[in-house]
Amino acid sequence: MNKLGLLGRNISYSFSRAYFKEKFEKEEITNTTYENFDIESIDLFPSIINNTEGLKGLNVTIPYKQEVMPFLDKINKKAKAIGAVNTIKITKKGKLVGYNTDCYGFKKSLKPYLQPHHKNALILGTGGASKAIAYTFKKLGITYHYVSRKQSEGVSFTYDSLTKDIIKNHQIIVNSTPLGTFPNIENCPNIPYNAITNDHILFDLIYNPEETKFLKLGKAQQAITINGLNMLKLQAEKAWSIWNLH
Repeated sequence: MNKLGLLGRNISYSFSRAYFKEKFEKEEITNTTYENFDIESIDLFPSIINNTEGLKGLNVTIPYKQEVMPFLDKINKKAKAIGAVNTIKITKKGKLVGYNTDCYGFKKSLKPYLQPHHKNALILGTGGASKAIAYTFKKLGITYHYVSRKQSEGVSFTYDSLTKDIIKNHQIIVNSTPLGTFPNIENCPNIPYNAITNDHILFDLIYNPEETKFLKLGKAQQAITINGLNMLKLQAEKAWSIWNLH
């Protein structure tokens, strides 16, 4: 029996397990299972690798996309450039190879909506997922700035320093923070929403709820809004092709 799974912390809500369960049923894939590996600390990662028979691959989610990297034997060039891993393939020889499929999922989800005026972007949050977003913008020739609660290296703006003008000049805003995830659906990043226009795209990596408060407030200003569901499906299929279990 081939085993796949998701590595993360507090991931009982996870999209991946339900997605792959449904995929296996629909496509009559009977030799593969997908389970959650919910660990309190990345130090427990080697014991999963050593004690899970038939493990062929893992998805990686919050908060381990960067923390898992030192444990891997090899990191694919793109994942290295991004600085985060969300897919691990375990080779026949037992080597662990890291990939990043977030950038693929994000790019394919965003691209149909891009107009010539979408030149500048704000990335809210600086975690593992934000790195794939930044990499994608770089490849698309879109200038981006990080927004975080505190000023630190690489962070252009804090939430407190965001003005209406900054919002007006950045027509793509991506929420890569967990703010607004179920059950805390009343939360949202603290930005001047009243400066958002119909020239804006708001993209939320969150998929539960399907419409976060961040997207609701954007929609009220006539912005294009995109949630993280399509991105997740795309990156899940990309991960499947990397594991290539057929």
